Formats: sequence, structure tokens, C-alpha cells
Amino acid sequence: MPTRVSSRSTRTSTAVSHKSSVQTLNPRTSTASRASASYAEIPEETPDNELRTQVSSIFRDAQRTTASHRKLVINLRKIHEACCYEPTSQKTKKTGAEEFDEDQFTYEFTRCVLRVMPVKKSETVGERAIRFIGFFLKHANEKDNELAPAGEDETGIMVETPSTRLTSHLMNTILPLLTAKEKFIRYRSTQLISHIINSLEAIDDDLFQLLRHGLLKRIHDKEAMVRVQAVLGLGRLAGNEADGEAEDSDDDSGAGLLEKLLELMQNDPSADVRRSLLVNLPILPSTLPFLLERARDQDAATRRALYSRLLPALGDFRHLSLSMREKLLRWGLRDRDENVRKAAGKLFRERWIEDCAGIAETGEDEVANGEAKAPNFEGLLELLERIDIVNSGVEGGVALEAMKGFWEGRPDYRDAVTFDDYFWDTLTAESVFMARSFNDFCLSDGKGRFEALIEEKMPEVTKLAFYLQRYITVLAEALRNAAAQELAEDEEEDDTVEQEFIVEQMLHIAQTVDYSDEVGRRKMFALLRQSLSLPDMPEEVTKLTIETLRGICAGDAAGEREFCSVVLEAVADVHDTIMDEPEFEDANESFHSAKSEVSEDGSPGAPSKSSKKSELSEEEAREKAIREIMVNMKCLHIVQCMLENVEGNLQQNVDLVAMLNNLVVPAVRSHEAPVRERGLVCLGLCSLLDKSLAEENLTLFMHFFSKGHSALQITALQILTDILVQHGAHLLDSNPTLLKVYLKALKSGTKAPEVQAAATVAVAKLMLGRVISDASTSIDDLLKTLIVLYFDPSTAYNQGVRQTLSYFLPMYSYSRKDNQDRMRKVALDAMHKLFEVQETLDDEGEAEVDIISLNTIGAHLIDWTDPRKCYVPGNQLTLSDEGPKKAVNGDVHLYFARDLLERLGSNISRDEKKSLAPLLAKLYISPTSTETLIREVYEEISVAVDEKLIADATGRNALYKIHVSLGKIVNSLSEKERSENKSRKSSVAPSVADEDRSILPREADEVDEAERDMTGLVKVEEGEEGEEEDDDTATVIAEQEPKSRRDSLVESLLSDDDVEMTS
Repeated sequence: MPTRVSSRSTRTSTAVSHKSSVQTLNPRTSTASRASASYAEIPEETPDNELRTQVSSIFRDAQRTTASHRKLVINLRKIHEACCYEPTSQKTKKTGAEEFDEDQFTYEFTRCVLRVMPVKKSETVGERAIRFIGFFLKHANEKDNELAPAGEDETGIMVETPSTRLTSHLMNTILPLLTAKEKFIRYRSTQLISHIINSLEAIDDDLFQLLRHGLLKRIHDKEAMVRVQAVLGLGRLAGNEADGEAEDSDDDSGAGLLEKLLELMQNDPSADVRRSLLVNLPILPSTLPFLLERARDQDAATRRALYSRLLPALGDFRHLSLSMREKLLRWGLRDRDENVRKAAGKLFRERWIEDCAGIAETGEDEVANGEAKAPNFEGLLELLERIDIVNSGVEGGVALEAMKGFWEGRPDYRDAVTFDDYFWDTLTAESVFMARSFNDFCLSDGKGRFEALIEEKMPEVTKLAFYLQRYITVLAEALRNAAAQELAEDEEEDDTVEQEFIVEQMLHIAQTVDYSDEVGRRKMFALLRQSLSLPDMPEEVTKLTIETLRGICAGDAAGEREFCSVVLEAVADVHDTIMDEPEFEDANESFHSAKSEVSEDGSPGAPSKSSKKSELSEEEAREKAIREIMVNMKCLHIVQCMLENVEGNLQQNVDLVAMLNNLVVPAVRSHEAPVRERGLVCLGLCSLLDKSLAEENLTLFMHFFSKGHSALQITALQILTDILVQHGAHLLDSNPTLLKVYLKALKSGTKAPEVQAAATVAVAKLMLGRVISDASTSIDDLLKTLIVLYFDPSTAYNQGVRQTLSYFLPMYSYSRKDNQDRMRKVALDAMHKLFEVQETLDDEGEAEVDIISLNTIGAHLIDWTDPRKCYVPGNQLTLSDEGPKKAVNGDVHLYFARDLLERLGSNISRDEKKSLAPLLAKLYISPTSTETLIREVYEEISVAVDEKLIADATGRNALYKIHVSLGKIVNSLSEKERSENKSRKSSVAPSVADEDRSILPREADEVDEAERDMTGLVKVEEGEEGEEEDDDTATVIAEQEPKSRRDSLVESLLSDDDVEMTS
């Protein structure tokens, strides 16, 4: 290796200092940096020489495989040194390039690089060559830096070397190619520049500005592949600029690069560009929110890159805010793409648990010694605390899904976990959720693989009941203390919430326990019955208690009666406990006052107490009213939870009838709105158990919908829908007012969009579940209303309606042939209504509303009625089954064509005709449809062609197209009919010949002559607009040619390509 720099002028390598752009960025844009050639100067070919032969052979070998790149880079570096440096020893092995100087090597190297630029993206040789170029420049710069004098290697100073000169010359040669017309040249030049930027450690300031300016132009290139390569280079430059902003705050030239890249990441239509920016942008406090925003990207690979690449590289997840952790976990685990869900689950169970367990810091010695990392349950509990398990662990939270994946993916934790007595004695919110999630995971397997773990690690019923009793007692005491103290501190409130969460999770465990042990079952039954009578229990605890109690009771009618009687006894206890409870501040006086009313003793103290009571009567009346509301709400909630777990007949259960008359009906008649609304829910649940009760109160539920607020309207709609599902849709036909309720709810978008969304879901369920029968008179009105709602501009911002209908309409249409036919019947009426809506909006000038064109609406309706997409039981077709799809009966589209012709012949406006006529060309005409229907529609279309029904050219072309399609089928049917007649007559001929052979020749001649007379000419008219279009008719000559030739002639004459479709 040479150790000194040559003194020859042709190979001078004198160190020239330039400001580096690595340590400190202080870009000073010069006028020269803004000037770039509009074309690339391709070096003129010079005669071959030994240097060219060596360099070219190295580039040729580099294209074959990347395995030999290191060896080839070393060989090319030797040639480079031989051209740039003087040999230090005579014994140095000659390379053959000693007679050439640095400029000649630069020329040959650049010449080979330019040959890579036109290579297409699909060619792998281009990728290998660019990787080789970047590898060589990096290696050459490292070697030149080693040879540089130590005194000149100062901070912020970049020494000029042959490698830096070669890099600058190459970049200045490639930069003009960024604006080339050919897309592959732009792609390769951008790729090379970005690769070199990411390979080198330092770049000259002037070159830095040129590269930055050139790449910034490419982020708006029309080709996505060019933009991807541009952002790969700019991501590195943006990171360097971010490091230098603090030292050079006065310069604004580089301040906007990060903002431009962030805007590009948010708005670029290419998923590859957004994904490249996500991976390559620097992770800074200013960029982190934009990077995490990609968790909601529409591209699944980009979302997966966030969870598999960005978040693991982010560092400790505890630096993220609590809300952001919960959102990332929820978005990832509930993503619609399976790979994203897997990446999010892996992040949670491997990366986040390591951050909490401290494995990255404390487990390095164990990993080095080859020992397996032991499970750290303290870290697991901290992980649950970090995701706010009290809020995310409730029903509908994401913590249960996360822990299910955790137990499934971490068998070491699954085998090592233990739930001993100390664990149950010192429960926290995190530890009890860990036990509950473990129990649910073992039960959710479905194959019984982990049932042994439950028996081994979880407590039996009796022990669980004792633990549950302890924590219910603690919760009840905490609630009493909180109620006694008007100004409760935050710590006490948090403790109450945690105790409530612990009891809830233990009740979830109790619902899954095996109650075959009679002692444990009785203990748990008595405990739940006692806890249900506690008046201060939260509603969620009460609900879980009732569900657990229903699981303990038998599943038959007797068990249901026992369950109802126990719950209603608890309701009576709650009512008596709260109503008899004395006031906190005046307990003694209230007690003696109650005694004085019963006793006849005229003690001298009684008048004074009664006078004091009269003084506080107004305040006591208000408190009594509040207490009555509380007791009724609590009792009604218990009854509601009970009714949700009952399936028997209401009239056969005496307890339920008494409850209905004594509690629910008075609650519905109450003047207090909260009590009345909860009573309405209970009455609705009772109506599901008795049909006569539902019919009697149908008017009441409709009255609540008409007079109530939005939330009450939604409740009434849900009750009415449940009644129809339970007792049949005949109630809808027998009560026309009920249909008006649904139609009114569907059209209430401007006033109450949430009511409209709830009504849409309700009607979709009724129709998709065939609760509303096909014979119902209201089904057509409802379907037409739903179609109009889907395309109506007024529902553009009601995502609940749009999402429901985007699933319902195609699913309803494709599920049955009858549904497709019904969709066809109401389609044109819906389009007419939408046409009127759009005309109204145009007249009012509401330009800000996004209006869907009628052509798009018609295309949707044609697609929903496509017979090829309809589900046929036992005949599941895939996308590749083109043959069977062509044999599908297409009567529905033939009827659609007839409806279109009838509508086009009516007195609708010209604009509406222009929107309806093109739909004829989109209909699917199947040759396997009903023959008589095909001939009838063909005759009607022929009449429409003759009468010039459609005036505009687009509509006429659509009419001609369906005319030709039907003409082909009609002619094929005629040919088939004639061939069948001929074969039938030929089968009769031998019997006739046996009877009288002399008659056969004459009859055969007559038959042939008759057939020739009958076949004649079959004309297919394609549209006549006067005498000028006489050649628009195609003629099929029958029985004049052999069959094969005749078929080919028919196809050629009736093909769409040979028919002139213009006016």
C-alpha cells in the first residue's frame, strides 16, 4: 500500500481543505450550484486501451453476482491507486495501469457508470452494478482517509483526495440525468445518487447543495419508482440537516426539507414512497407524530413496517404517551390485515416486555453465556400498568386481545406462571387481569390443550368464592367510605376504581369455573345472592354477578324460575335497604320521628321534633325524591340484567308477571325521565318474552320514538327491531304506522344523523336476515330508501350509514336471485329520485357537496344485479371459473333491459335519458337465459332501433351493442332449432323408405326445397338512421355453406368490431 503522495503534476494529490457537511451543516448556496445542464455529456469514445479493458472486465464481473463484490472492489482500488499514486517500492506488483493518470481512470470509471443508467428496473444487473459503485466509492474514501496526513485531519475539515474528486466528478456527471426524458434513466440516476449519499460519511458542501436541489425536484416526479429513490437520499440529508439546525439557526435554506418530506409522506399516492419515508426519516420529536400516524395508512405493508421496523427501532416504548401506546396497540391488534396483527402482537410480547423487564440491560451476560432468559413477571405486571389496564382491560378494551397473543406466543411465561395463595391474597389490578387473561386463553383454545393448566394453576370453586367474598367486602367498604366523605381525595377514588376492577375480573373467572362441586356451587350461589342485595354495588359488578348467577342455576325452566325468584328477592332487599336507610346527618331524629308516628304515646318531645320536620320538609322532600329515583334506577338495572338472561315465556313465570306489574309498568308511567327511559328498556325486554304484550305496547314504543330525544329514539328503534326479529315481520304489515317510523328514521339525517345510522343498521338486519319476508308490501319501499341513502350527498358525512350500506347492498343482492330481482325492480325508481336530488342541489348551487354521478350509480346497480355474482347453493364459482359463469341464467338483466326501454320511452327529461341509455351496454346478456324472454326483448330492442328511441350518440351505441349481442343469440337459437328439425326429419326418413321406396327421392327433393324456402335470410338490424345507414345491416346466409364455415361467417358478421356504432 503506498504511503506517500506523488509529486508528479499529473498525479498530484495535494490536500485541499473544504468545509464538511457531516459534522456541522452550514450550507451556502452558490450560483454555480443552481446551474445544471439540461442534458448529459456522454464521453466520446476513445481507442481501447489496457485501463479500459481492466475496468470494463471488473464491471462485467460485478453484474453477475454480489458475492464477488469485495474482491472486485479491492482489485479496482489497486488500479485506482496505480493511476493516482506513485509506487513506494520497486517490488510492488504491477497492475498494468501505472502508465495512466487519475483523469483517465475517472473517464473510464464514469464511462462504465453511464452504461448502467438506461438499464430497466426489472433487470437485476442494474441493482448489482449500483451496489458495486457505492461499495467501491465507500472503500476508496476509507483508504484515502487512512493515507491522509494526520495533521490535516481536523474536525470540520474534509481533505481532498482522489476519491473525493472522483465522487464529485461522477455526481456532477449524473446530476443532469435527473431531468432526462426517459423514466429509467431518471430512475437509475436517482438511485445511484441516493445510494452514494447513504454510503459515504462526508460530502463537500457545494456538492451537497447540488444533490439536495436535484433530489428535491424528483420528489414530484410522475413515476413512483423515481420518487422512492429520491426520498431514500433525502431522508439521509434531512437527518443531517436536523442535526445542524441548532448550530445554524439563521440559515433558512434547509429548514423546509423535513416539512416537505413529511407532507409527502402524508399525501403521496404511492404506498412505496410513504413506506420509504416512514423507514428512512429521522426519528425526532417533531417527526414522531407524523411517523406514528402511518399506523392508519391505507396500505397494509406500510402499517406493518411501522410495527415491525419503526417501533422496535424507536427505543423504550415508555417514552410514548399513555394514549399513544393504547392507540398503537388497538390499531395494530385490530387491523384488518393479518400480517399487521401478527407484527403488533410480536411487538407487544417481545419488544415491550423486554423494555419493562430490563432484559436488554440486565440479560446481556445470560445471553452471552447461552442461557435462556427467565420470565420476569414483575416486568409483565409493569407492562400491564403501562397500558392502563384498568381502562383498557374492560369489555371492548384491547388488553385482553394483547394478552391472548402474549400467552400464545410466550410458552415460557405460560409454563412458569403460578397463582399461589400469596398471589390471591395480594391482588392488584394488573395481577388479577393476568390471571383472568390466562384463564380465558386456556379456555378459548377449543381443543382442550391447556385444560390441564387450568386445573393445575387456577383455584377450585370454594377457594375462589372465599377470595371473591373478601374483595367484595373490601369494595363495599370503600364505596361506603367514599359516599360518607363528600370531598373524596383522588387517591381514594383511584383505590375504589381498582377494587371495582378486581371484583369484575374475579367474576369473569367465576363465570368459567366448573360447578360440579356442590359445596363450592352453594358457597358461590350464596355469596352472589348476598352481594346482589348490596345497594352500593356498581352497575358493571351487578351485571356480572347476575350473569354468573345464571350460569350457576340450571339451564332448564326450573332453573330459570329459581334464577328469577332469587334476583327479584334481591331487588326487594335493595328497595327496602335504601328506603329504610336513615339520613346521615339526622339519623337519630329520623328514627324517633318514625317511632312517634306509630306510637300513641304523647311524649313532650314529639311536638318539637314534628315542628323541626316541618321546617326541613322542603329539603327532605327533595332528598327523598332523589333517593326514590336512585332506588328505582338500581332496581330497574337489576331487572334489566335479569331479563337479558331469561328466555322462557313471561306468562308462565309468576315472578316475572308480578315484577312487570309492580315495577316496570309504574316506571314507564313515571314523570322522571331517567326512570321512564330505563323502564322502557325493561318493558321492551318483557315484550320479547310475550307476543301479546309486544302487540299491546307497539303503539307506546312508536310514541316514544315520535316524542323522545335522539337517544330515546335509538332505544325505541332497537326495541321495535328486536320485537320484529323475535315475533315476525307481520307486525310491520299490520301496522302501517310502524313502516312510517322506519322511513322517518331513515330520512332524519340532517336533524339526527345518529338516529339515521341506527335505523339503517336495523333495517339492514331485518332485510338481510329475511325477517321481512318477500311477500311484505314494505320491503320495496325500504330497499329503495336504502339505495337513495347510499348515494345521497346528504349522507356523505354520516359514515355510519355509508359503512353499513356499503356492506349490506352488495351482500343482500348477491345472496339470492330473488333479492337481485327486487333490486332490479326498485333500481330505476331510486335513480329517478337521485336525479331529482341532484337537480335540486344544482339549482341551489351547493358546490361543496360531493355528488356521485348517475353513471357511477348506474354502474353500481348493474353490478349488484349481475347474475354471474349471485350465490347459488352448491355451485360456488371462483374468479377463474369463466366457463360456468357464462352459463348462468341472465333473465334479471333481460328484465332490466326491458325496464330501461320502458323508462326511456316515458316522458322523462332528456338529461335523465342520457344517463340511463348507456346502462344498456353494461348489461350481461347470457345465451342460457329463457328463450322466449330473449326473443321478446330482442323484438322490443329492434322496435326501439327502428323508432330511433335514443337521440345521443353514446346511448345509440349502447342500444346497438345490446342489439347485436341479442342478435347473435337469436340467430344461434334459430340455427339450433333448424338443426333439430332437420335431424328429426332425417330420423323419420328410413321408416318411410321401408314402406314405399319409390316415394323417397321425390319427398327428399321436396324437403330440401322446402327447407331452402324456409331458411331464407335472417337480418340483424343494428340501427337505421335514414337511408344513409343501409350498410348497417348484417346478413346471415343459412343452409348455403357447410356448418363450420357458416358459424365462422356468422361470428365475423355479427362481431362488435365490424359494426359501425356511430351516427
